[in-house]
Amino acid sequence: MTGTLSAVIENPVLRGFHPDPSILRVGGTYYLATSTFEWWPGVRVHRSDDLVTWTPCGHLLNEERLLRLGGVPDSGGIWAPHLSHDGERFHLVYTVVQAWGDLDAPKDSPNYHVSAPALEGPWSDPVYLTSGGFDPSLHFTPDGRAWLLYALWDHRPGFNAFPGIAAHEYDPAAGRLVGERRLVYTGTSIGLTEGPHLYERDGWFYLVVAEGGTSYRHAVTVARSRQPLGPYETHPGNPLLTSVDSPDLPLQKAGHASLVDTPDGEWYLAHLCGRPLARRLPNGRRPCPLGRETALQALTWGEDGWPRLAQGGNAPRVAVPAPPAARPRPRPAVWRDDFDGPTLGDEWQTLRAPATPEWCDLGSNPGWLRLRGRAPLNALDRQSLVGRRLDELRAEARTRVRCEPRHFQHSAGLALYYDTANWLSLSVSRGDQGLLASVTRCHHRRYAAPLGRAVRLAHGDVHLRVRYLDGDATFSVSENGEAWEDLATVDASFLCDEVEGGLGFTGTFVALWAQDLEGLGFTADFDFLEYRTDV
Repeated sequence: MTGTLSAVIENPVLRGFHPDPSILRVGGTYYLATSTFEWWPGVRVHRSDDLVTWTPCGHLLNEERLLRLGGVPDSGGIWAPHLSHDGERFHLVYTVVQAWGDLDAPKDSPNYHVSAPALEGPWSDPVYLTSGGFDPSLHFTPDGRAWLLYALWDHRPGFNAFPGIAAHEYDPAAGRLVGERRLVYTGTSIGLTEGPHLYERDGWFYLVVAEGGTSYRHAVTVARSRQPLGPYETHPGNPLLTSVDSPDLPLQKAGHASLVDTPDGEWYLAHLCGRPLARRLPNGRRPCPLGRETALQALTWGEDGWPRLAQGGNAPRVAVPAPPAARPRPRPAVWRDDFDGPTLGDEWQTLRAPATPEWCDLGSNPGWLRLRGRAPLNALDRQSLVGRRLDELRAEARTRVRCEPRHFQHSAGLALYYDTANWLSLSVSRGDQGLLASVTRCHHRRYAAPLGRAVRLAHGDVHLRVRYLDGDATFSVSENGEAWEDLATVDASFLCDEVEGGLGFTGTFVALWAQDLEGLGFTADFDFLEYRTDV
């Protein structure tokens, strides 16, 4: 590193569910693109001018022309996008996983390429590349050639499902792969080699890959070659980054990295990580309810031409030296949306389909979000749900809902949502004795309701609140938003990737939703969502 360091990067820089970071610099602007899985729109992007403060700047796959997610499984959809720039255009390659599961089964994982003159678009129509693997990246060499790299998938019983990194030449003008696929790197003894990114420096091609699986054994491996197709030699100090030998680190699961240089020649590594709770699940794992997040580490290059962490060792740090010109800005403790705009803001995402006026309406009742009830929370399509990420282990969310359920198949409310199999919800519905507020738990598709106690409501205009404190969630209801009545305090730590009986890759969302199982036109109006982390 060079210069006098004046600020510190505080990790994670993207808090809450932001996995598989692809970092890119164009001029003086840095971009981070991250996976979105079944959440719509696809591929969230943040920008920064100093690597310290990151601002969301929308989603790249925001038209059904570019992305269709209807019916994709939990933790399917967009896996590990890669954002690059060839000097004239932005390029994005991404996987849309339609089916995944056992190691001995094929994945339905088509990969696509789109490009645009600017990050805002317009993006070209997707070009299909291959379904032979996942985690694609696209590298342009100075001679004008382009190489698609991806994690090859071998579903044959008895074979290594992660045989290594494949490379295939790509002709962007023709929109097709050319020549033959080559297996260029088989990884190390860590295994589960995936997530390739290729860089050039001082006559070397550096291949950065993820290994060890995307949980607590995750790691960053680096190899290099004089040619893009190898042969590659592995870093003598491998792994470059991992948390596996340091269970007490605040940042766990460190892996799946990409590199970037600054205009002054400094280098940084973007990687995913997780912040676990202190408690353990029944399966012995420590849960990371916020999902996999994005962090940055500073790099140096040794005289031997290999990169190393600037602060020594291979463990991720929370505080990292920033570029000299960086100036830290405080992170707001309170976020609020009063639904005054014509569309949902960048913080919001929906499940598997865009927020269209037929079910997500900001115009019929100005200043309110109207959700028209559709499928239940365990459905793989047609859910009337909008959510924003839970991004701290201590947070509170509150809303005001106005609705008139006519029977028990009409309901609306405030949820902590991980996926169709795991969620908690505070809902307003109608029982035999009138309107009720109650809490429901769905844990690995097993239902329990009501948790705690149900409360009779005088009317359907009420305030709802959830307070999340280090894995416990307290759900409360109020008539005026000031005097709160607690219904239940629930162990919410099962809302995580590590839940027993499942395997997930996302994170917990705070969500507003409405359900109508008879299709009679039930609607719920939400006045605001306030989310705060100073609790």
